[in-house]
Amino acid sequence: MAAVPTGASAAVLQPSEEVPDTAVAVEGPNFEKPLSLQDFLGSYQRIGFQANSLGKAIDIVNKMRKWRLSDDPITEDEATEYKSPEVRAQTKCNIFLGYTSNLISSGLREVILHLVKHKHVAALVTTAGGIEEDFIKCLGKTYLADFHLDGADLRRRGMNRIGNLIVPNDNYCKFEDWLMPILDAMLEEQKATGEVWTPSSFIRRLGKEINDEESVYYWAYKNNIPVFCPALTDGSIGDMIYFHSFRNPGLILDIVQDIRGINEKARTSKKAGMIILGGGVCKHQIANAMLIRNGADYSVYINTGQEFDGSDSGARPDEAVSWGKIKGGAETVKVFADATLVFPMLVAATFARDMEESVA
Repeated sequence: MAAVPTGASAAVLQPSEEVPDTAVAVEGPNFEKPLSLQDFLGSYQRIGFQANSLGKAIDIVNKMRKWRLSDDPITEDEATEYKSPEVRAQTKCNIFLGYTSNLISSGLREVILHLVKHKHVAALVTTAGGIEEDFIKCLGKTYLADFHLDGADLRRRGMNRIGNLIVPNDNYCKFEDWLMPILDAMLEEQKATGEVWTPSSFIRRLGKEINDEESVYYWAYKNNIPVFCPALTDGSIGDMIYFHSFRNPGLILDIVQDIRGINEKARTSKKAGMIILGGGVCKHQIANAMLIRNGADYSVYINTGQEFDGSDSGARPDEAVSWGKIKGGAETVKVFADATLVFPMLVAATFARDMEESVA
């Protein structure tokens, strides 16, 4: 019998180093026994790949939720108001939630609504579509369709496609009919008081006017949660403001007050966390506000962007650390996934547990 070649044997049978006691073994959920929803979601921490990232995101969000100022020692320069044990026990981490407009178009709208209704977040940042699509859904339905429908045919039929969703153009006509009188009233108030509107006060006013519990921004208005939208005119709202500027000119939107507002919200937060779904303006506006306080304490990104093109949308948290937008050593993770797949699971394993506990 020929001997196994020494070089081949050594290459294949390379001995391993000792595995540390702290190493976590890969293991999936065991469907041989009953699993609660929480047990199932908890199993993601050991599956590996992006399931592991989701498991870490769940852990980080629960740390954001759990933290209180009383967990930290009083510093020498602490303000008097924050030395009170009662105040420290009630001071929470401010969670900044950012999301792209398509997520309001999708069924994530109801997930975001839950977070705002129950005051789980301190501020929202989105784009124009993330504002108007919420109000438009109060006036007409968005429907499931297909990614592969013919665009020219849809245009002839007055149907607008958002991925595999369809919005009838009549919904935007209803939005114009609803919004124009409000713009008229806002302009008259501006003329009477001399005070100009900001994107956030504009959104707050629309949340009040819609008076509909199915609206995210109705609840933001009710719970006094600021909504920042630096790109407010980049959508149907911009179209309506454009038309309004001809028939009744003079309405002013001041973005300076809002950049001060979000930056101060970040700066004065004792702890600050970011949960950002998607990329672009909503991602960077929150991250840049965190720079004012020398970085966020917690950060969860969920998006499908890649970093090889140098885009901020695709950048991992460590890039933000280099800019001072996330603190070095902060709890961070990026989940490379479509937010519609994983964000409902993240919320079920974190914020929504409050509902389970209240029922129990």
